[in-house]
Amino acid sequence: MPRRRPLRHLDFMHPPVDHPISFLLARLPSLWHSDDVKLLALETTCDETAAAVITDQLEVLSSVVASQEDLHQQFGGVVPEIASRAHVEKILPVIDQAVRKAELKLSDLDAVAVANTPGLSGSLLVGLTAAKALCLALDVPLLAVNHLQAHVYACKLASGRDVFPCIGMIVSGGHSNFYRCTAATDFTLIGGTIDDAAGEAFDKVASLLGLPYPGGPAIGKAAAKGDGKRFRFPRPLLDDKSRLDFSFSGLKTAVRYQVHGTGKLDDTTQLDEQTVCDVAASFQEAVVDCLVGKAELALQQSGYQTLCVGGGVAANGRLRERLEESAAKQGYELFIPPMSLCTDNAVMGAIAIERWKEGKFESLDLDISPGLERPH
Repeated sequence: MPRRRPLRHLDFMHPPVDHPISFLLARLPSLWHSDDVKLLALETTCDETAAAVITDQLEVLSSVVASQEDLHQQFGGVVPEIASRAHVEKILPVIDQAVRKAELKLSDLDAVAVANTPGLSGSLLVGLTAAKALCLALDVPLLAVNHLQAHVYACKLASGRDVFPCIGMIVSGGHSNFYRCTAATDFTLIGGTIDDAAGEAFDKVASLLGLPYPGGPAIGKAAAKGDGKRFRFPRPLLDDKSRLDFSFSGLKTAVRYQVHGTGKLDDTTQLDEQTVCDVAASFQEAVVDCLVGKAELALQQSGYQTLCVGGGVAANGRLRERLEESAAKQGYELFIPPMSLCTDNAVMGAIAIERWKEGKFESLDLDISPGLERPH
């Protein structure tokens, strides 16, 4: 049998097997006497390697993000194997830089949080392995982060006030979901896309139009010079008031037919610059109509008066504009983080502070839960 290591101070990972809860509770008071709890948060769910140091007062001491955009650009999307290898190369330098920018040493950290779901399996494993190694070496507790819930929590960070209860809307490359958020640690999935996510549709339409990856910023830039009323693309499921679901696959196909016709796909089709801009603007309007319409429906069905929006597509200028108009007209509170907190980052891992306060620590056998989070 393997030897059991001696019990050490704050040994959250290996409490006595007979009384694990009493052991943990006995040590919580000593933690709360600390003037300033310092949390290292790690984010490696997809193609951004990020680390941040945050206090229990939600003060951001540092934030470092290493992008892989250049690595995936030639493929028009994220290649999982390339992403995981890049995380392996970048994770330690990113952690080192985050701790140094916070003017701390590793030994000053009180806990490590890591996003372990959802995401790419290889990418998630890199972050989780690094987090476990740090917890074991530093003898500090491990905290799990749900990447999507963290996107919603970014609204609290940015606003500096409590935003719960609320409806959380995630619009990103892999997800377009609605959550009923009764508290920072209580999320219920109530709807979402049944096929492509909004961000995925942006990437694919950008490719159809010959625009660069990532598609969101490229479509937004082209749409700013286009006529959003020139082409009338479908708004799938928008008129269905019985469900909080999206479907962007058919919309993407409609754009393809507009660009290439209904026959065999012809990659040599050339569109003039204005037509590209008009298609981009018309597509963007269709997506935004669906997102705003369903957000209003989610608020009506739930009775909540607060909408929190997160994810990379939340950086889209037209979506932000339309949501602000909707909030003013419908009378609900709207929270959207600044651009830097919409795209993947580790600062939003501060949601782990809420789990810390509730004593929701993890053992070192914590595993990843990869894939996409979809409604049943």
